[in-house]
Amino acid sequence: MTVKLNKKAFDHAKRLVKDGKVVKDARDDWSEHAPSTKDENAFLAKHGHAEYSKWFLGVDDEHPDDQKGHYKFPIGDFTKIHRCGVIAAESRAGQYDYDDIRDALGKLLEKIDQD
Repeated sequence: MTVKLNKKAFDHAKRLVKDGKVVKDARDDWSEHAPSTKDENAFLAKHGHAEYSKWFLGVDDEHPDDQKGHYKFPIGDFTKIHRCGVIAAESRAGQYDYDDIRDALGKLLEKIDQD
């Protein structure tokens, strides 16, 4: 499995942070704030894979880009970035040695915490 940074999602996330579209929630809130499978499926059906992909900082090239399994490390609820999602993703990326993703998430967290 080769998981790498989704640069389009990273750029999208930086724009959202710059525009103030961030929920500055607590570190452990992601289990409650993460989109459900139902939410993911509804968003995907309405907006397609191109928009769906903007909410995941990692992509797995072992899965085609028209499958949900291609997208890893969610960071928001399809309207706003969640600080807790960024922290959770950064931690998991570090656990699996996805250094480029971990570093991007760290930069994103810095931007969130600056504002």
